[in-house]
This record gives sequence, structure tokens and C-alpha cells, in this order.
Amino acid sequence: MTEQSGRKGFKQMLAEANAVIETIDVQHALKLVNDPNVQFVDIRDGMELAQSGKVPGAVHASRGLLEFVADPESPMHKKELSSGKRLVVYCASGGRSTLATKTLMDMGHRNVCHIAGGFSAWNAAGGPVEK
Repeated sequence: MTEQSGRKGFKQMLAEANAVIETIDVQHALKLVNDPNVQFVDIRDGMELAQSGKVPGAVHASRGLLEFVADPESPMHKKELSSGKRLVVYCASGGRSTLATKTLMDMGHRNVCHIAGGFSAWNAAGGPVEK
């Protein structure tokens, strides 16, 4: 936090998250599409997902509800997030997924990373999309 304002901005939050999370590039992510030990996690809003599709097999866990769907004790829990598989998180461009990956780590997930550049990079690289 800045000493004068007592607040932490998004740039500092992203920098702190990036210091402790794993980021993979889109080429690495493309190789994981059919890996049975990997679960892609799309944290974009439902409207974004409906408009552009998602990585094949990805589970939708909106950033705004992530803590609730990731916690096995929550009635909203999605079992895909506690399957023991490697979680590969993405958003539209990489910012929200950076913070989401840090949140998942804070919740005890250790085998988690995010895609640099997010779904935009995925599309630019010609990655498969499921509508």
C-alpha cells in the first residue's frame, strides 16, 4: 500500500500476484487442450463467454463468484475446481486471470497457472473454440 493513501491499486495488486503465480504462454496452453490432467477455467463474465465461446472443455467460473465456486464447502462449488487436475485459468487478456490465479493459490490450490494474454492470445494463435 502506498504510505500516503493507505490504498493498493490494481497495478500493485497485479505486480504482487505476478511475483508468486505461474504464467504460461499461449503456445504452452495449446499443448494442454486434450491433457486429461488439465482443467481449463474460464473466469470471464457469462456475456463474454456467450459472445466468443471458450476453450474446449473449460469450466466457467466467473471472476465475481470464484471464491464461492472454488470452495468445496460452498453450495455453489464446482467439482471441476477440486478435481486435483492442473487448473489453467484465463480471462479476456490476462489481468483478471492473474488475480484469480492468486486467489486460487490463497485458497490452497497449488497446481494452478494462467495464460498470458488470455482468450485474446488464444484466438490470435488459432486455438480451438467451443461455442
